[in-house]
Amino acid sequence: MAAPFSKPAVLAVKLALLAILGLLVAAVAAAHWRMRPAHGVLEPIAQPIPFSHKHHVGDDGIDCRYCHTSVEKSRFAGMPSTAICLSCHSQLFLDSPLLAPLHESARSGRPIQWVRVHDLPDFVYFEHDIHVNKGVACVECHGRVDQMPLTWRTASLEMQWCLGCHRNAPQHIRPLSKVLSMAPQRPLTPEEVRQLDRLYRLRSANALTNCSTCHR
Repeated sequence: MAAPFSKPAVLAVKLALLAILGLLVAAVAAAHWRMRPAHGVLEPIAQPIPFSHKHHVGDDGIDCRYCHTSVEKSRFAGMPSTAICLSCHSQLFLDSPLLAPLHESARSGRPIQWVRVHDLPDFVYFEHDIHVNKGVACVECHGRVDQMPLTWRTASLEMQWCLGCHRNAPQHIRPLSKVLSMAPQRPLTPEEVRQLDRLYRLRSANALTNCSTCHR
């Protein structure tokens, strides 16, 4: 009995299947590469101006919201504008070579090109304001920035890291009066956790881990 397919036809099918498999592997590899943050954990990030959170926050006590003006009311925390920097540095350290990019920005009108340290992939939907207003402290995601001469990431920002918090959100919240504090906090009592859970009206773990919460 003759074979239903010729040898060239069988070879063509096999090659087509191998090509499809290769494309799938390449697509998965590309997706994995895109999901990787641009910088590694604990890797200080070079900036146009070597801004020290340790000096400005830790030593001088400047409130996070002074530079990150929209952190409580927008998806984005906001990067410090030239005008914000000049509110101090129009008088302080005017001749410092390190501040030359700041004064050039003021002269040219071109904003300072700060490098995002905590940068999520485009397919991840994240809102700063909802986290801040639900009692998630800055230090939960950003670490002790008040001790960082140059800023680095302390968290992986990978999906499982985010889900670890979303699965047990009541254990990762604080009173609003403590959200901006960098100082270590005592653990909340179970009753305090329950009170904050009711106050913030936290969604269930099932809702917080639903794909559509972070991927829209």
